[in-house]
Amino acid sequence: MKVLIFAAFAALCAQSVLSVDLHEHNKVVCYWNSTAFERQGPGKFGIDDVRPALSLCTHLIYGYAGLNAETFEVVPLNPNLDTATGYAYYKLAVELRRSFPDLKVYLGIGGNADPEEDTHKYLVVTETSESRSKFINSVNRLLKDYDFDGIDLAWQFPAVKVKKQRSTFGSIWHGVKKTFGYGKFKDDKEQEHRDGFTIMVRDLKAQLRPKMKALTITVLPHVNSSVYYDARLLAPNIDAVHLLAFDQKTPERNPQEADYPAPIYESYGRVLDDNVDRTTSIDSFSRYWLEHGTPASKVVVGIPSFARTWKLTSDSQISGVPPIVADGPGAEGPHTNVPGLLSYAEVCARLLESAVGRLRRVGDPSKKYGSYAYISYDENTGADGIWVGYEDPDTAGNKAAYAKAKGLGGVAIYDLSLDDFRGICTGDKFPIIRGAKYKL
Repeated sequence: MKVLIFAAFAALCAQSVLSVDLHEHNKVVCYWNSTAFERQGPGKFGIDDVRPALSLCTHLIYGYAGLNAETFEVVPLNPNLDTATGYAYYKLAVELRRSFPDLKVYLGIGGNADPEEDTHKYLVVTETSESRSKFINSVNRLLKDYDFDGIDLAWQFPAVKVKKQRSTFGSIWHGVKKTFGYGKFKDDKEQEHRDGFTIMVRDLKAQLRPKMKALTITVLPHVNSSVYYDARLLAPNIDAVHLLAFDQKTPERNPQEADYPAPIYESYGRVLDDNVDRTTSIDSFSRYWLEHGTPASKVVVGIPSFARTWKLTSDSQISGVPPIVADGPGAEGPHTNVPGLLSYAEVCARLLESAVGRLRRVGDPSKKYGSYAYISYDENTGADGIWVGYEDPDTAGNKAAYAKAKGLGGVAIYDLSLDDFRGICTGDKFPIIRGAKYKL
């Protein structure tokens, strides 16, 4: 009998030791967007490009898996990359622990990787115990097959829509469209989906806890935390919440107004009105979760490794001081080939004195809002200008310093492939991650 009691006590102690978070306040969570492998040229990012970052990262989130809309099971979104029928990145990602034994490798599910018209399934799966069980059982099978250290739920809840300023006629027409059901999706079951997600997280954690597997959640940009996340009930069942509190202004959502995309604090003196989201900063996002019962060590601050860009025209101000009148996304970069988005490597290459199309840089002495750079519209030639709100090692360090000062859990870098992973800027690879890590 004593032997059994001692064995049970030893097992309990071992479990307690294993469950201790060695990075309670200095997490560096690195997101790996596997589809970056499909880029052409210098922007192509594969597993060999991941390795140099892993001496800096404490956690690696491989993205993304998705949901089968019929069975509610987890499925690879890119089988040609993820599974053994292609490059077997699921297996290779987990095997990175051989070289970095302290690294935790999680599988991300969701992450806005599905087309917008295909995301309703992320709501439907939360609605019944049967569908939730199918999802949880499939997670268990996947972890058995691939041995990830945990799961990160980057759930594709509906994003808050930007409210537009309308003329009198526009307001009347908008009312008519709402009456007859035109326009974008409106979730009429918000509370049901919030409760169902909370139950699903609780039940999934109950399955993962005995296996010593972690469960984290990522709050995607523009998802209303107060609507879809019951922070007080989620907190006991998650190991961390990663707050991607960036992309607050993007050229798609706000095509006519260039502004800081990832401020720590709301801009001083700004008047909040109906055409912007009221929660627009890292500080307001993190305070919400802290004030609703989430331990500070579980709150992780998201940092983008990319820039958002807008086109400047003859209607734009000569000065680059935001907010500034713009006309949609800026021109695509040579590596990323996405209008309105540049990697940090693409930005810093245009900040050099000798650069063609050199950007004029404006730093952030306040350490509150972020850096930006711009080229004004050229009245002589009619050439469009560009406004670039971007992260650099200093501003990433400011965000990490904020997390440290508030006693938070650390930082989450999104994503590896958009940092300067080749060391083009200064010779050091992953300068955004370095700038953040060294301030924790």
